[in-house]
Amino acid sequence: MAPLLALVAQTLQTFLQIYVVLLILRILLSWFPNVDWFSPPFSILSQLTDPYLNIFRSIIPPLGGIDFSAILAIFLLQFVGQLVGDALFRLAAMAYTAIG
Repeated sequence: MAPLLALVAQTLQTFLQIYVVLLILRILLSWFPNVDWFSPPFSILSQLTDPYLNIFRSIIPPLGGIDFSAILAIFLLQFVGQLVGDALFRLAAMAYTAIG
């Protein structure tokens, strides 16, 4: 049970790290007005990241053309990922010490 929990925690943290990189890439590409968001590589990136970013865009509108909601989105994603990952690793450690 302990190795499985550790694997789940590591997989979750890796997934969230990749998703944060995708978010940052999406944010950086939004600075270029000539990006065609309907072409295949960009449309996939947009489909993966926009639903999550839109949650925060509805809370914090762009101020002066700058989208501060992305900062909150990344911060919350990293915070929750760290919190859940640490909890799963602790649970795995407790299960491992209970077995051994």
